[in-house]
Amino acid sequence: MYYLSDFGSFHVGGRIVEVRNQPNRKVWFTETSYHDQDPNGEFLIEQVYVQYFIPQKRQYKWPLVLLHGGGLTGACWETTPDGRPGWLHNFLSAGFAVYVLDNVERGRSGFCAIENVWDGQPIQRTLKEAWDIFRFGKPENYQSGKPFKGLEFPLEYMEAFQRQFVPRWTSTSGAQVRGIGEALKKIGSCVLICHSQGGFLGGKAAVENIDVIKGLICVEASGWPRLTDINKDIAKKAPWLVLLGDYIDESPRWQSARTEAAEFCEHMNSLGGNASLISLPDVGFEGASHMLMMDRHSDKIAGWISKWIFQSCVE
Repeated sequence: MYYLSDFGSFHVGGRIVEVRNQPNRKVWFTETSYHDQDPNGEFLIEQVYVQYFIPQKRQYKWPLVLLHGGGLTGACWETTPDGRPGWLHNFLSAGFAVYVLDNVERGRSGFCAIENVWDGQPIQRTLKEAWDIFRFGKPENYQSGKPFKGLEFPLEYMEAFQRQFVPRWTSTSGAQVRGIGEALKKIGSCVLICHSQGGFLGGKAAVENIDVIKGLICVEASGWPRLTDINKDIAKKAPWLVLLGDYIDESPRWQSARTEAAEFCEHMNSLGGNASLISLPDVGFEGASHMLMMDRHSDKIAGWISKWIFQSCVE
């Protein structure tokens, strides 16, 4: 149980684009009401939505910033598909202030409807793709619904999970890194927790804004900053915790990701940094899927992470 002293939200970042030489158009808002719209002018796009929660009894100096993965929004941290409190509530209960981001073109940040601003078309994820990428079971077992042995993800709530999926662009990484950076600057000193695609984007934003980073937790990151962008000052600035779930050996995709994570941590440590690569089964969390913040033991994993923050992310 916790009580809040404050909560709210803000938008940050973005840029202005200008539309010119487009004809006016008639826009119908209802079946009987329309508006003659001039589509030309200046539009602000690529902003980031941030929601914050400040507990009355804070046990830790710096806030946590939660950054979602690809095709998802900040809602992934709030409540699990089967209705349990998510990491947002777990961390608030532990005494952390928490800031939750909806990245550029996701959720309440909104997307850009102006043509030719972003390359490509938005894509959406099917349940079959999620089954494979998120390591719920072998690809050939999707139709039968047979999961990996001991899987902790609540598969009986897959439809509730799919309701969280949103369209995503594949060409907005630069804008997303800039948006995360603007949020970090406004929030100030913090510990960043980022998942999947957010691990890649958050890692890059952290390196570019390292002065405000007190610790970084990459939950099954899908990529890393370029090693050439890491110098000794960046490596030594803050500890990094890199987490991987279970069933990695069942997925060539995630075997490669594990190798990349190990190479990144090795490089950080060779420069005098403190980067730890942890396989969750090795610390007692067997059955962890890619969506480990939604697994049945997600509260216990959050507790383990909280202890790491208290012990490792200090002055």
